[in-house]
Amino acid sequence: MDRYLLRYFLAVIDQGNFSRAAQHCNVSQPTLSAGIAKLEGQLGRTLFHRSNKRVELTEAGASLARHARRIEAEFLAAERHVQGLSDVSTLRLGILNSIPGPLIEDYVQRLHQAGTGERVEFVEGRERELLERLSRGRIDAAVTILRGDDRRFTRRSLYSEGYSMAVPAHHPLAHGRMIDGAEFGGDTMIVRRHCELLSETSRYFTARGVRPFFAARTVNDDHAMRLVKAGLGVTVMPDSFRMEGVARPSLADFPYTREIGLLFGSHTNPAALLDRPTLGLLLASAEQWDSASASLTAFMR
Repeated sequence: MDRYLLRYFLAVIDQGNFSRAAQHCNVSQPTLSAGIAKLEGQLGRTLFHRSNKRVELTEAGASLARHARRIEAEFLAAERHVQGLSDVSTLRLGILNSIPGPLIEDYVQRLHQAGTGERVEFVEGRERELLERLSRGRIDAAVTILRGDDRRFTRRSLYSEGYSMAVPAHHPLAHGRMIDGAEFGGDTMIVRRHCELLSETSRYFTARGVRPFFAARTVNDDHAMRLVKAGLGVTVMPDSFRMEGVARPSLADFPYTREIGLLFGSHTNPAALLDRPTLGLLLASAEQWDSASASLTAFMR
């Protein structure tokens, strides 16, 4: 099996289609397509489901992807070693876009202070996007929500939290600790479009007769918090989001929680990754964050 065939194969996975993969590999599309066909012929298996819009891995393709990533990494390491260069490992880390920015900021600061010599490539995305990248081998691990019914990937829990309202500090209900959602019936609201509880939140307020005007719809949680602080409206957010000028009263009969943790791609060795300083520092940041969030939540409630 020639290395260039595996590189063509990985390029199709990473680029999403044959045209962009060919550009990435600096070959014509017919050349790349012929290479993939040759690889499929050698293996006796179809590697991609092809359509007009995109390509998807078959079961055989997903299996090969795990090995191809490791093989290519070993090729690169061998080349650097022979050339007398130090091998700089890179961790491709997915980050759910509703993970609080200060947690990631603390992690990056720890990385700089520790000087591990390892590189971290951050890839932000929605929950479904990160799972797809993990399954395709495009990222090594992801900081995301751990679902109890999904056991496709090895996991490591980091912290758990609930949800509460985010209201301006001058709001009449800002100093309450447990408030029924019906009391927000006269409020303008802000929609966090990527919220994993969007449907549940809508049903909660609708059941209480709350049908608000939505002043903003955003996919940026920092923007959502700043809009709340400025007095544009109120919204529901995970407990760990904090900002001066924004109060976080709890919602009565809103029992939802989320568990945040690490999911590892099937092409990786999770135990080996957890032994690396890059992930050790992430665990330290998460542990500190969990302790601080638990103290704030206990005070709030």
